[in-house]
Amino acid sequence: MIPKNTICLWYDGDALEAATFYAETFPDSSVDAIHHAPGDYPDGRQGDVLTVDFTVMGIPCVGLNGGPAFRHSEAFSFQVATDDQAETDRLWNAIVGNGGQESECGWCKDKWGLSWQITPRVLSEAWTDPDRAAAKRAFDAMMTMRKIDVAAIEAARRG
Repeated sequence: MIPKNTICLWYDGDALEAATFYAETFPDSSVDAIHHAPGDYPDGRQGDVLTVDFTVMGIPCVGLNGGPAFRHSEAFSFQVATDDQAETDRLWNAIVGNGGQESECGWCKDKWGLSWQITPRVLSEAWTDPDRAAAKRAFDAMMTMRKIDVAAIEAARRG
């Protein structure tokens, strides 16, 4: 059954490669269907992979091989809540180590230009702490990081 709402992500011919990477990297993720173009189109030929239906951590997506006209931007990202430093490291390293790039405050970008926020639950709990001084200390610590260091966030929260 076709979901009522699906995230459509634009790729330049490599939607299947991206979907396969996501399915291999993130839990509850899969490549669900591959659809080939029934005719030629501006950035492809009949028989080329046109769309890929895939799931990323339970979220239905379609990758459209639409060509180079549109690029991903930081205005859209997947935010992944991690449970500990090991999971944070594994996901961050998978994205960055596969041709991606680091950014600040837990953000990184995969090799296709899609942004990811790898956010330990500890961080979200810390910066929303009702003790606003503790929240500020954790927030200030986060502002100095690229990949989030769980122990450093916990230490900053404690003071």
